[in-house]
Amino acid sequence: MGLFLGIDASASGLTAERLRMDVIANNIANSNTTRTDRGGAYHRRYVVFEPREREPKTFEQTLLKAVGATRQVSEGVRAVEIAEDDTQGPLVYDPGHPDANADGYVERPNVNIVSEMIDMITAQRAYEANSTAISAAKAMMSKALEIGK
Repeated sequence: MGLFLGIDASASGLTAERLRMDVIANNIANSNTTRTDRGGAYHRRYVVFEPREREPKTFEQTLLKAVGATRQVSEGVRAVEIAEDDTQGPLVYDPGHPDANADGYVERPNVNIVSEMIDMITAQRAYEANSTAISAAKAMMSKALEIGK
C-alpha cells in the first residue's frame, strides 16, 4: 500500500465534488431557460460517478481474504458522464410567451431549486470532508517523520 493512496483518493473526491458543484450551479443558472440550442426547455443535468478500482496487491489480498472480502481495492472516485434528466418540466399556461405551444402552454425547466440547493450543500460537505482527510493524512505523515528524530 502506497503512502499517498489516501491523499490520492481524497483528491479524486475533491475533483469529483467540484465538478458536481459546477453542474449544480449550471442547473440553477438555467432554472428559467425555456429555449435551448437543441430546442425546448432546459433539462437538469447530474454527474454519474464510479469508483476507481484496482486489483489488490499480494499483502492486500491476504488481508482481504482474512476478513472474508472478495472485492477490489478502491482508489477514489471518477466522473463517468454528465447525464441529462429527460423528465418533462411543468407546463405553464402562457399563450403570450414566445415558446408557447399551439395550446398556449410553455414547458418550464425540470430544475427544482430546493433540490439543487440541497445537492449543493451535500457536495460542499463532501468536498470539505475530503479536504479534511487530506489535511489529516499530511499531519500523520509529518508526525511519522518526527519519530526518527
